[in-house]
Amino acid sequence: MAVLAESGSNPDVELLYDINGLAKDAPRWFDRAMEFVGEYGLLIAMVLLVLWCWWSVRRRATEDAASSVAALAWAPLAAGIAVLVNIPIRGFVERPRPFVDHQGLDVLVAGKTDFSFVSDHATITMALGVGLFVANRRFGIAGIGLALLEGFCRVFMGVHYPTDVVGGFALGTAVALLLSPLATALLTPLMRAVERSPRAGWIVRPRSASGARRGALLPGSRTSVESEERDLAA
Repeated sequence: MAVLAESGSNPDVELLYDINGLAKDAPRWFDRAMEFVGEYGLLIAMVLLVLWCWWSVRRRATEDAASSVAALAWAPLAAGIAVLVNIPIRGFVERPRPFVDHQGLDVLVAGKTDFSFVSDHATITMALGVGLFVANRRFGIAGIGLALLEGFCRVFMGVHYPTDVVGGFALGTAVALLLSPLATALLTPLMRAVERSPRAGWIVRPRSASGARRGALLPGSRTSVESEERDLAA
């Protein structure tokens, strides 16, 4: 992989200069904005999108709410696992950051001393986006769109090659999709147990819906007794 970084005629390097060149032509305030968005902003946006999706699924309180929340819970777990998988990959490839081997880049974030392949930011955001897509198509499409924007920002900032980003997208997608059936099978019973919990049931459905469902399931509840009395009176 280091060989790719040595040749200026390499399409990967050429695309790096083309995208990063936009930073040189942009106003300074725009570069500062892209620095924040690419380093922190889009990660925060992805977390908020996951929370929004959870709130939407929980508010509907459907019969399969536990399985829906379980599928959604897999998204951040997939991102965490993908980052862990990336640790040995980075150590094996040992690709330097693009500004180490190439002059004239406009590097918007200083202090990056770790290896470049693959991009953690691209891996995390794509794993979250694909995980969201598995749980909810509408939110998932928005998440994948944010992940693509994150990849562009990392190259724009001069801290990753385009292939670093593509590798991150591939890793995040592979982990989120390949492990999804196993994760859902393990998380769904857990979420059903949480749903039945008096204290933690709000994680799966609103308290009012949880209370109504428990009341309907308890044969000795006051509602059941009153219903039986009305039936006898009839």
